Amino acid sequence: MTEAMERKGFRLNGWHVLAAVVGFFAVVVATDVSFAVIAVRTFPGEVSVTPYEDGLVYNKKLAQLAAQEKLGWRAAAAAEPGAVVLTFRDRAGAPVAGLKVTAKLERPATEAGRLTPAFRETAPGRYEADIGRETGAWDLTAEARDAEGRLFTAERRLMWP
Repeated sequence: MTEAMERKGFRLNGWHVLAAVVGFFAVVVATDVSFAVIAVRTFPGEVSVTPYEDGLVYNKKLAQLAAQEKLGWRAAAAAEPGAVVLTFRDRAGAPVAGLKVTAKLERPATEAGRLTPAFRETAPGRYEADIGRETGAWDLTAEARDAEGRLFTAERRLMWP
């Protein structure tokens, strides 16, 4: 009778261990595959739908920056109460007058509330634009073009209290 009782009870053998190990790894592999599929579906790795064209634009930007470096101009931006002030100097430190300056101001985290200030030359090499009573951090992207068509671009982060 003892032998019959032992046969009726559960007894762990090699097949049980094998099934448990295979089952464990099957669950791990299935979970990894499902996470990989979800990741690829939500972000397939494509940053741009036109990567070749973006590369051409980037090469043009690099050429423009090289031409700008040869030009030797330097720009400074300041956040004054209710205004943005840009100053441009040449390689020798002399003010660069007569520029046509365009710019945009954007919040660092969003494009909401974008401003396009209108700059006027208030002194040789000094350009000002009224922006009202804005506060906080803003990213300035400015382009200055002289009468000969030479382009200078500058990007700065400005802070108003």
